[in-house]
Amino acid sequence: MDALVADLVLPGDASMYVMSAMETSRELIRHSYYRYEFATVAVTHSLFALEHVLAERLAANEPLHDLIDRATDAGLITAGLAAELDRSRLLRDNLTQGAESSAALHPIRALTMVRAVFDAVSLLLRPPSTAGTAAPDVGGAQPEGGLARLWEDHLRAPFPDGFRGVDFDGVDLVLLDADVAGLVQRELNGGLDDSGIAHLWGCITDLDKIVPLINEEYCASYFTKLRTMAQVAAAPHLPTAT
Repeated sequence: MDALVADLVLPGDASMYVMSAMETSRELIRHSYYRYEFATVAVTHSLFALEHVLAERLAANEPLHDLIDRATDAGLITAGLAAELDRSRLLRDNLTQGAESSAALHPIRALTMVRAVFDAVSLLLRPPSTAGTAAPDVGGAQPEGGLARLWEDHLRAPFPDGFRGVDFDGVDLVLLDADVAGLVQRELNGGLDDSGIAHLWGCITDLDKIVPLINEEYCASYFTKLRTMAQVAAAPHLPTAT
């Protein structure tokens, strides 16, 4: 879980209120290993920071939906980033209305949504002369390539019930899932370095070891698909033949 949230870096020029809200969101994701519902709470808590920064930057006291729209129209954030932020807002509203529960999100999906808030806050805190620079789309949503599609499918798949805290042959399933997800995101968002490539191939080795040991259909399917995604991410980094 430490590796999963490692790239959620607090902006140094944020107010203490904003930094506190963002740090709490990051730590809630880290500790969702122990309490699954913390992942959903992390997303809703991160919106405190987002709403505060948007209101300050736009000098407006409006509902979050309107603030996101105004920031998009002003070129402060991209349309793709705005769409991800609005999904977080809708989740918060659904929780308030009782249409969703605190177990609504897989930790990996929550990570993507919180990362969108981190990206937006960093953009909004830039000086006006640079704030309009296009932001990268979040969540590995590149339009091309099979890895992006596999990643989106993975985000929609709930982690297998009853298998949190379970290990096979010394491999913890939750940690393996988190490791692969973090590495795939790094590959989608700029590419893996040598240590990341080595780590990813190590995860594939672990997946090869544990998948045949899983005797529950959905869990076996989940980790088989995880292995496929990991292998697609690793494929450009095959060692040179000798």
